[in-house]
Amino acid sequence: MLLLSRVSVAASAHIRKYATESCDVLIVGGGPVGLALASALSSSPVVRQNLRVALVEAGDLDKVRNWHSAPDQYSNRVSSLTNASCTFLQSRYQSYSILIDKGAWKFVQHERTCPIEQMEVWDGISDARINFNAAEMRSTSQPEGMSRLTENLNLQRGLLQSLDEIPSLDLIHKTKVTSISREAEGHGAWPVVELDNGQRLRTRLLVGADGFNSPVRTYAQIPSFGWSYDTQGIVATLVHQPRTAYEGPNTTAYQRFLPTGPIAFLPLSRTVSSLVWSTRPHIARVFQASDSSVLACMINAAFRLPQLSLQYLYNRISEAQAAGTPLTAQQVQEEILWREKSHGIDHHSALSTSSTIRSDSAAKIPPTDSHLLPPLVTSIQTGSIASFPIRFNHTESYLGEGPGARTVLVGDAAHTTHPLAGQGLNLGLGDVECLANCIENAVLSGSDVGSHTALQPYARERYLVNHTILAAVDKLHKLYTTEFEPVVWARSTGLEIVNELDSLKAAIMMTAGADSQRSGMAAGWDAMSNGLQTVESVARLARAIGGGMGGILGAGAHALTKKIAEYRKV
Repeated sequence: MLLLSRVSVAASAHIRKYATESCDVLIVGGGPVGLALASALSSSPVVRQNLRVALVEAGDLDKVRNWHSAPDQYSNRVSSLTNASCTFLQSRYQSYSILIDKGAWKFVQHERTCPIEQMEVWDGISDARINFNAAEMRSTSQPEGMSRLTENLNLQRGLLQSLDEIPSLDLIHKTKVTSISREAEGHGAWPVVELDNGQRLRTRLLVGADGFNSPVRTYAQIPSFGWSYDTQGIVATLVHQPRTAYEGPNTTAYQRFLPTGPIAFLPLSRTVSSLVWSTRPHIARVFQASDSSVLACMINAAFRLPQLSLQYLYNRISEAQAAGTPLTAQQVQEEILWREKSHGIDHHSALSTSSTIRSDSAAKIPPTDSHLLPPLVTSIQTGSIASFPIRFNHTESYLGEGPGARTVLVGDAAHTTHPLAGQGLNLGLGDVECLANCIENAVLSGSDVGSHTALQPYARERYLVNHTILAAVDKLHKLYTTEFEPVVWARSTGLEIVNELDSLKAAIMMTAGADSQRSGMAAGWDAMSNGLQTVESVARLARAIGGGMGGILGAGAHALTKKIAEYRKV
């Protein structure tokens, strides 16, 4: 393969106008996934020495590079990075037996990240609960926590700084893609990208890291399937009191599955956490139109009150807004306290939202079981409340064919999922790791990096993995939005059983990325098999009780048995 001649780039002129109209790899999209791919390719010596790589981004990346925030101020766009993702971001590439460590992770501001040491997850109807603890699977090689929470801007800035250290990438920002076409067959049939600054770039491989509304996907005519959930996501940055010495550090993530959608409380620092609340669109509109102090009251209630009272509060706040007399935070809190009293919640209980009870004790001894609930929100960071639609989407292929050949999709351009599992960015980083390896292998073998043959291993490896996770998250969302009693019983029983099986929980954590190596997924299936007999026994019991319930659990046990059998044949 004849490679294009390289153009030397001075570090001081890293962002500049393109010097030529041709490149080997053109990445469209400068979000975390696009920048991660650029960083991965730049940190590979064989790619850096043989390919010209460019990235186009419509936004101003200088603002990201120069982003700074006060220690107690956090962005509302955060991601939970699995240990597998963090390991990849160290970008260890082995080429020609030379180990290169030029990872972006060392540029991330670590004091603005937070390890997730524990997770508390429970059913909003039955209160069935499961907890995960990093100590259950920690080894001498295991990093701190099951995952690590960070602001997206913190990660993007780190990726840009890693690119600055190895200035081999042509980075074109503040520039939009206006059209993508295909050149004539006689000229190579490469994609040609036109930019709003007048440039035309022809590329051997076009990578779409350009999000859900991907122009690259549209050009490649890659169909997709999916649907919008009747759900709106609310994000905000929450301020609360620090945990007491009796409770330990703020490193526990909390998630309660309500019939209207899950609410998650994700730690960022001693006194700041992030909210991701998936709820019905009309409820989201009511909260966005309310004062932030009203939302703070409702967040506290959503983790503590029964669904019946929460629905009453939704209606009460909505009706008051519609009448032009919106409730104040004091009025909402009075309603909450009355509901607590009606449910027999003691004001000394961890379920109480009365913050004065916790602060007037000289010993600062928290209520019993306070570790099972998040700290009470005292305020919401100004300007941090935002909302977004939630959807499921998966393309039928990750590779363009025919007129759309020499294109590949990564991240949200290929798949989007419900945020309840926090896997969106991790799936994208998994795509990037696999694609970077494919490109590197193509260069090593002298192959055309844009050919279908060179890219097929990426599609073959990532599609099934991604679809399995997307489908599981979709089913989980649907399972927990029903109040049908037999289904509530089945899911609650299953959750409580799994909570008693440490080996099964360890397997779930490893297969979800808590293990620092992606190869840990195989070990996860081994550990999962240890708990299989108990799961099958419960399925038989459920079948004896009722065909419908038995079908739910029995099908799950059968699928698990089949998966383990497949693994053992490998």
